[in-house]
Amino acid sequence: MVERFFSYASTAPPPHEYAGITLLSGPPCCGKTSLLFQFAVNRAAESGRGVVFICSKAKLETNPPFLSQGVDPSMGMLQRIQIKYVEDGEEIRKYSAAFHLLDNFPAAVIVDDFAEFFSERTCQQRYGNTRARDLAMVRILALCHDAIAHANAKLGPLGSCNLLLSDVHQGDTPRLLFIYKRWTSSIYSIQGDGTGSYILKNIGSAASGTREARTAKYSIALQYLVLEEISC
Repeated sequence: MVERFFSYASTAPPPHEYAGITLLSGPPCCGKTSLLFQFAVNRAAESGRGVVFICSKAKLETNPPFLSQGVDPSMGMLQRIQIKYVEDGEEIRKYSAAFHLLDNFPAAVIVDDFAEFFSERTCQQRYGNTRARDLAMVRILALCHDAIAHANAKLGPLGSCNLLLSDVHQGDTPRLLFIYKRWTSSIYSIQGDGTGSYILKNIGSAASGTREARTAKYSIALQYLVLEEISC
């Protein structure tokens, strides 16, 4: 449901696909952080629970997310979004490993630019493998998957917890798609349309191979995330 990345009025629980790991991938400077942040606002609103937004402090301060038109930046809902700054994948590992100890599970955990937290040099030093970076990412994704599954098992009918990751790609699909397919339940891709706008669409579910028929066209204008249309 692509509208979940934009401002919309709904108190309905998220679809089943969101009770897992979702990937949002797109080219540089396409508004991924803004889409993630709006998703966080929506999840906090519909669930009445908190959301954890994991990111790089330097990046967020340099390029803060834009809110959708009509979203008041002073609204109380934003207080439910906990910003957690991390420096590398090891900090994500520690957070995920201790996830089961939380007294209250968040409605969502969001990691902006997931792959950027895994530097080739650091991974080589830690694992000493020719594919050390891929290995490190797989291990963290597996740990995240178990953490989210545990949270959803504990929450039961009371709600759900999902993990949303973003990554950068230069072509049509994520460079590390072969890794993400194993651990994600849904993958969304962003492409420029050549006119300054972007197209967001679901490129498939790892579990079923199906894809959502609806696409969203949006742009960043006057420091706002602007949804232009949703089409089939």
